Amino acid sequence: MAVGAEQGRLGENGRSNAPSRDAGSSPCSSLKMFLGALSFAYFSKSLSGSYMKSTITQLERRFDIPSYLIGVIDGSFEVGNLLVIAFVSYFGAKLHRPKIIAIGCLLMSIGTFIIALPHFIIGRYEFETSVRWEINSTDSPAPCPKDSAAIVAQGSILPGVPNTKCEGESNMSMWIYVLLGNVLRGIGETPVQPLGISYIDDFASQENAALYVGCVQTISVVGPVFGYLLGSMCAKIYVDIGFVNMETISIGPSDSRWVGAWWLGYLIAGALTLLSAIPFWFLPRSLPVGQRGAARCTPEQTSFIKDSPLLENKYPADEPTGFLEMARDFIPTLRILLGNPIYLIYLCVTIIQLNSLIGMVTYKPKYIEQHFGQSASKANFLMGVVNIPAVALGMFSGGLCMKKLKLSLMGAAKFAFGTSLIGYFLSLFFFAMSCENAKVAGVTVPYDGMDVLLFDKPSAFTACNSDCVCSPNDWDPVCGEDGITYVSPCLAGCTRSDGSGSNTVFAQCSCVGSAGNLTARTGQCLDREDCDRMFPYFLALSVITSFIISLGGTPGYMLLIRCIEPQLKSLALGFHALATRTLAGIPAPIYFGAIIDTTCLKWGQKRCGGIGACRIYNTAAYRTAYLGLTLSLRSASFLVCIPGFLLLRQQVRREQRNAVRGALANGGAEMEVLGKDETADREAAVVPETKSVREPVVRDTEGSQPTAEHHSRDRETRL
Repeated sequence: MAVGAEQGRLGENGRSNAPSRDAGSSPCSSLKMFLGALSFAYFSKSLSGSYMKSTITQLERRFDIPSYLIGVIDGSFEVGNLLVIAFVSYFGAKLHRPKIIAIGCLLMSIGTFIIALPHFIIGRYEFETSVRWEINSTDSPAPCPKDSAAIVAQGSILPGVPNTKCEGESNMSMWIYVLLGNVLRGIGETPVQPLGISYIDDFASQENAALYVGCVQTISVVGPVFGYLLGSMCAKIYVDIGFVNMETISIGPSDSRWVGAWWLGYLIAGALTLLSAIPFWFLPRSLPVGQRGAARCTPEQTSFIKDSPLLENKYPADEPTGFLEMARDFIPTLRILLGNPIYLIYLCVTIIQLNSLIGMVTYKPKYIEQHFGQSASKANFLMGVVNIPAVALGMFSGGLCMKKLKLSLMGAAKFAFGTSLIGYFLSLFFFAMSCENAKVAGVTVPYDGMDVLLFDKPSAFTACNSDCVCSPNDWDPVCGEDGITYVSPCLAGCTRSDGSGSNTVFAQCSCVGSAGNLTARTGQCLDREDCDRMFPYFLALSVITSFIISLGGTPGYMLLIRCIEPQLKSLALGFHALATRTLAGIPAPIYFGAIIDTTCLKWGQKRCGGIGACRIYNTAAYRTAYLGLTLSLRSASFLVCIPGFLLLRQQVRREQRNAVRGALANGGAEMEVLGKDETADREAAVVPETKSVREPVVRDTEGSQPTAEHHSRDRETRL
């Protein structure tokens, strides 16, 4: 009986219908503890997610895979969400939500550790190069071997001859572990957002709910700041640091073959996520309903709640809800949710815009690297300290504006649409911020240095290197004194090399300069003055557009929460996350990566054959594909907003008319009641006076009824 009574005091979403009996814990402090724990969980999951974005180029190079496969790995996180999000959002809302979130954080931590596992299984990283430097040797091999015997003596592989070292290798399939770990991360992240946000909205006061959600969303954007900074730090550290002699490494962080210590950041992110799970085990399932207040819904929000016989007394407070009953109610409840046209329009708009946003954010560091010639470390650093703070400030400012301006549903929709439209027009200026392609002999320009594009007919060989036995597939770039990058010292015609590692200088290069006897140094030529001048303007515009677009983030999210039935809140948030992850989070990185791959000019070569990671892109085509696809998707979302505004306006007007009619009906009923009371009072005052006047006339002395004689006299008197 005690257990049944306790369960009867718990309503939908575990809300308590009775005062809290725990004298040692106030409802306010419990809610603030939950807010702090949820903020740290958001911080941890967003840090690990942004760190994954910052390592896409490192993973490409380490596992020799193209961009579309990186998109598959990145989208696997959403696959994990897809597997369980509908059930977690629906059933988890009726269970102990803080503990469900704690289990999710634990799974995220395990998945993050699994991502780092391949580094400790596979061997040392060996980047492709046409020249081998021997340790403890003063003799450097000739960059331009004249015959096959010289190549074999150097330990290199003859062009076109299969590599016998590949027989026992796994063809770098270790990236499967990264994919599986990311799937587990997605499963663990599932309950954090829908259950956490619904818990805050259930037990926070109406005026503070938007501010609390804005704070949590802001923390979720602060996490990526540290995630990208962590990615920047790890990208500077060589992948096999501590296991190799760095003096023998001939490449630096700006080289397209450089791989940083990508695994180190995942270990740090996994530890933080593990710590974030601890506080949720000690938080209560519910808080007293009195903390929320009697006026739970605003008149406008109440007007959007459609009367439905299926929802009436669906989860009565005095009856515990069983698992089978919840399972039977799932399909009818989902049908009711999808029957809300405003919710469906909002869902379509966010799916299209998130396709644009996810694709843009995933490959933005790579865009900065390839288009502006920046290193991966610097690109991640700029994303962390420039772009992400602007987004965080914009989301917090949006929540604050909604609280101060007290925006209605229509006001929140207009605010979100306006900020997105302004950011769209500003983004068009990115097309004007162009850079020229890097001058690479035989790839973008001919060997004579003429500014003639060779995108359609690249040629690695020419007369100046015809005497050298070179592989056209190697990518070991050197920068000649003429300012042109050559694919390898062999293709540059260099016959002598001095020094070792990154300090190597190649001499007597027959293809460098008009005389053909200049030197070259390791690495690509980085002198691109046009990009150096344009890059600060790109950063400034990126900050402005990020801030303006993110202003509408919190009002748009509160629009989702407040236009639905309160009993459907957790399911609506979960289904929204399910749809956006399925139709945006999974496909966007894949097709963005596939389109970017079409702009590649020079592919890397795997040791065991096959195409590896791209080494250099067509800058103009990359810009057109990346920016054009991003803005095209946002244009489509604006078209979908038009019927959404029409439906929302009609709904608001209809409910306003119903509210006025209801007020008039209630007022008329009150006036009728008052009128009856006044009539009764007047009758009570008139009846005694009438009796005193008529009593001597119509009644006899004995108080009997008037006789027939009396009536006859009255008629005669009137005549």
